[in-house]
Amino acid sequence: MSMQFPPFVVRRVHCDLPIVQGGMGVGVSLAPLAGAVAREGGMGTVSSACLDRLVSRRIGREVGAREAAAIEVAEAKRLSRGRGAVAMNVMVAIQGAYADSVLGALDGGVDAIVSGAGLPLSLPSVVAGHPRADEVALIPIVSSARALRVLGKRWTAAGRRPDAVVVEGPLAGGHLGWKTAEAVEDPAHRLEVLLDEVLAEARRQGGIPVIAAGGIFDRADMEAMLFRGAAAVQLGTRFLATEESSASPAYKRAVVASSAQDVEVAMEPGSPCGLPFRVLRSSTMYRLAAGGSLRVRCDKGYLRGPNGCLAVREQGRYFCICNGLLSSAGYNPGEEPPLYTVGANAPRVDRILPVAELMAELVGAKPSTLPQAVNA
Repeated sequence: MSMQFPPFVVRRVHCDLPIVQGGMGVGVSLAPLAGAVAREGGMGTVSSACLDRLVSRRIGREVGAREAAAIEVAEAKRLSRGRGAVAMNVMVAIQGAYADSVLGALDGGVDAIVSGAGLPLSLPSVVAGHPRADEVALIPIVSSARALRVLGKRWTAAGRRPDAVVVEGPLAGGHLGWKTAEAVEDPAHRLEVLLDEVLAEARRQGGIPVIAAGGIFDRADMEAMLFRGAAAVQLGTRFLATEESSASPAYKRAVVASSAQDVEVAMEPGSPCGLPFRVLRSSTMYRLAAGGSLRVRCDKGYLRGPNGCLAVREQGRYFCICNGLLSSAGYNPGEEPPLYTVGANAPRVDRILPVAELMAELVGAKPSTLPQAVNA
């Protein structure tokens, strides 16, 4: 029996549909995609990863992380036509630009900050001094109830609690929240199991809404997660394969052409973040790295720590996700080979379609009537 989808409401966010578009970096989730999703009644998400370079090139002048975030969010809000909500995804792993990206998003009028790739323990303190601090929903990404418990204690001490939380299961694309590929495959980490555990912890913390993510593909998946108690679902790869996505045409074609054998959880070679990273084997950077013939050139520096970038220090064990993903977004394809990250369900994608058509498919409406229907 089909269900009537409820709205997704947290803090000042009000979306007519409980659909969140995942923040895919680098350069996939920009204003055109986030604005289109919001326009259809969902929550669109801009990725802050490497956004300063992408925006600087587009507008023809150099901007820093804060200004770039403000510009991209403001454009997504304009494209949303006042519907849905616009969020920004900010990776904890990109420490050098973390605070500026968060503050810039607030400057630009963002409705929510979604943060993961590490526990965003400092997010409340980063936001606290901004004039819009009380308006913006703060939504951490976790992969376990224990992570939510730790984060909840730290945030409570800082005078804030999560407005919602994303629980990301092992079928997601990009960085995954476990230490090994074996842990990713552990049945105990299936999204259904994680969702039940995180829901229980969220209730203990006063009823935090939970967004289920990782492997959500169609209406049946949405209904299953909402029936279990999720307040909304998050999809990434389905939105990657849309006309409004800023992934390169070659990237989108690779997703459509992919098979189950083409999707791999990479560890060695892997991401310099040290987390499992789901990729397409067919992406050139991964093939070269796996074959031992990739010479890493670290000239962007987003993931450099005090001791430099692992991809440079340990040649052969890691690939450069900054350059690889920038290439996949069409930024530097002539300089570096592309790296394609996808969710486990990428082989089920059989065509590129407009966001309006995808949203209509997910909720069982006609694309031509969806905007009026969800905003009636």
